[in-house]
Amino acid sequence: MELRSAPVFPFVGIPIALVLLLAWGAFVAWQCSGASHARAKRVALTTLVVSFAWMGITWALAASGAFLDWESTPPPFMFLVLAIVAISCAIAFSPFGKRLAIFLPLWALVGVQAFRLPLELAMHGMYEAGIMPVQMSYSGRNFDIVTGTTALVVAVIVWRGVAGRWLVAAWNVLGLALLVNVVTVAILGTPRFQFFGREHLNVWVTHPPFVWLPAIMVLAALAGHLVIFRALILRSSAKPQPSPHPRGRTTRARSRTA
Repeated sequence: MELRSAPVFPFVGIPIALVLLLAWGAFVAWQCSGASHARAKRVALTTLVVSFAWMGITWALAASGAFLDWESTPPPFMFLVLAIVAISCAIAFSPFGKRLAIFLPLWALVGVQAFRLPLELAMHGMYEAGIMPVQMSYSGRNFDIVTGTTALVVAVIVWRGVAGRWLVAAWNVLGLALLVNVVTVAILGTPRFQFFGREHLNVWVTHPPFVWLPAIMVLAALAGHLVIFRALILRSSAKPQPSPHPRGRTTRARSRTA
């Protein structure tokens, strides 16, 4: 498999963009929670450092050929899968994830998932180039392009106030189901299972930079869905609070005047 001629930019650019968005989201969430500018900046910088460290570790492991061992039990790639799930849960259910869930708007949390649209287009290009097996594309068994496309639509609808939590909840369930589907397809296509035959093995993600597809982009998608679920739960159980926004003060002032 010749990977040097593959179009690598989306598999480098999208992960870097996601890390920058996470750091920016952390900065905004901390500031909205009442933290000082300096504190919010430190959290954002820490997020960047930890994220780029994870990117460097996964790149180095892939470059060393560590994920090419499919004879060991379990294969090293399975540890990467478990790490992705564990880190996603740690992000979503930690105090860090709680601040993101509470202080970032729902439309923004949904809108970030639109990265899956250009990703799916890039993955289809990899299939057409003969690098990625067909089952991993939307010509096969991967329907995650639906999530990326509808994320834009749902984000705009929620931002405009046309619909709210019920739409986000329904979309989030669909998006998570489609993510689980493509991850299952990816695992079944590895040399350990060969579910789709030896001519359709999924090994390209064991090489850099494509290892960032599972290590960064799948992680971001899963963590994002979990944060949205947490946001929906926290906002449905929270008691209404006076809005600190100037618009909220204006509304109350008008009410008193009336």
